[in-house]
Amino acid sequence: MVAKIFIDGEAGTTGLQIRERLAGRRDLEVISIAPDKRKDIEDRKRLLNAADVAILCLPDDAARESVSLIDNGATRVIDASTAHRVADGWAYGFAEMDKGQSQAIADARFVANPGCWPQGLIAAVRPLIAAGLVPADHPLTYYGVSGYSGGGRSMIEDYEAKGPDAPDVMPYALGFNHKHLPEMQAYTGLANAPLFQPSVGDFAQGMLTFVPLHLASLPGTPTGAELHAAIAAHYAAIKDSFVEVAPFEAIEKTPALDPESLNDTNRMRLHVFANDKRGQALLVAVYDNLGKGASGAAVQNLNLMLGVDAATSLAA
Repeated sequence: MVAKIFIDGEAGTTGLQIRERLAGRRDLEVISIAPDKRKDIEDRKRLLNAADVAILCLPDDAARESVSLIDNGATRVIDASTAHRVADGWAYGFAEMDKGQSQAIADARFVANPGCWPQGLIAAVRPLIAAGLVPADHPLTYYGVSGYSGGGRSMIEDYEAKGPDAPDVMPYALGFNHKHLPEMQAYTGLANAPLFQPSVGDFAQGMLTFVPLHLASLPGTPTGAELHAAIAAHYAAIKDSFVEVAPFEAIEKTPALDPESLNDTNRMRLHVFANDKRGQALLVAVYDNLGKGASGAAVQNLNLMLGVDAATSLAA
């Protein structure tokens, strides 16, 4: 049976990349809305209800509207917006989060695709909380740099228009009230939201995220090797995982920490760096903000929902 897929918002950055990844699939048919009908509620409603799976690549309010237009009781939904990420009845679309998460996604009617920024934090910290190495009430700092494509069409146009005058790095969300904070807290298992400070870099896509840790502030003062072992054990137990854990080694720098190194893949690579004598450690995630951070994750979730190989249409 060929599944019908409707990408509501296919002209945006995420939608275009999803459509590109699905091109050539013989197990599904992508149904599209005419360009002049993209804001026509009745035509959107018709296609939403005709689809086996609707993928929403829209602003939050528009995504909520799209869900409200589905009245057939059958269309399944992957929402790439922030609208439903902590909503009841929605499975969180980070398949590697827990051993049972891929099955929860496969069984769900409604799946909230995760945000790019939350995934780096969840991937690094959730296994440590589960292992008891980081208490749930521990105050955490989280920061990083993402390609400017993460800001959508307006930021892409702005950066490309500035050319060599574009800032190399631009910190933002300095009011510490980023819209991803509820998602970060909910799925790491933290009792409180982290102090989160993102920045955008003068490159189109890719990202690096960082979680610094003072080991003496953690129960039992764990070593860097113990942190690494807990994270590695978590992902070793996840079937069909796109998250890999780099070897634990004492190095001063590595070309692996290039924010663009995993571009156009659905991979995420985690690193643990530590100096036990100083009692300091750093957790680092490398991934593509448009791949594992957005479009790649959506296709992975779609594959799980359709019951096909999770890696179909994805460059690992």
